[in-house]
Amino acid sequence: MDLASAAPSVVKSIKQRDLLNTWLRLYARHQVAPAIWEYQPARLEEELSDLIYYTVDNSTPTPRLTIQSEGTRISRAYGHTGKGILLEDYVGPRMAPFVMPIYHECIARGLPVYSVADVDDIYGRVVAYERLLLPFLTDDKVSHIIASVKTFCEDGGFEIKDLLRGNDAPPRPKLRTVIDRDLFHRAPGRIAAADVVEFADQSGPAVSAEIIELN
Repeated sequence: MDLASAAPSVVKSIKQRDLLNTWLRLYARHQVAPAIWEYQPARLEEELSDLIYYTVDNSTPTPRLTIQSEGTRISRAYGHTGKGILLEDYVGPRMAPFVMPIYHECIARGLPVYSVADVDDIYGRVVAYERLLLPFLTDDKVSHIIASVKTFCEDGGFEIKDLLRGNDAPPRPKLRTVIDRDLFHRAPGRIAAADVVEFADQSGPAVSAEIIELN
């Protein structure tokens, strides 16, 4: 699958950006995805209902993902919980061609993948389905993925029950990207390396300036 190249700014949800920024801070140390045990975003408990944890089995030619979460909002969209089930079996043959290539790209690249697709609820309202995938390494291979899933309807309320099973219309992809540019997170108010700052000495009648380069 060919995914567009994107910077972190492609992610619009504030909460998903917070999750991504935490990942980016860990990535920036060695320019590789972190281990999952290192990943501890602030207020993670508030996001658990929208997060899906997967383990990745790399022993087969095509990696296999097993769902490790239950009780998430997205389980209502699929109609049942999926803990312990292979992802491709959980989503079913109708949805697998739309879902699995995105996960496989995340595993192959070891980078975050962000996608948006439109789906229709059981009343025909258009719902944007925003998915952020974050990879985590063990022994230099992607061993875990955390997916953050957000749903949004411009018309306001919508029915999430059976959202991804309640009609025959497949998802309509709007955006598929791999986040491979600007892979850093600068905290607000920080001074970047190599910026030049001037300090003015105002102790005497004449003002002198000292220039310091930050490295």
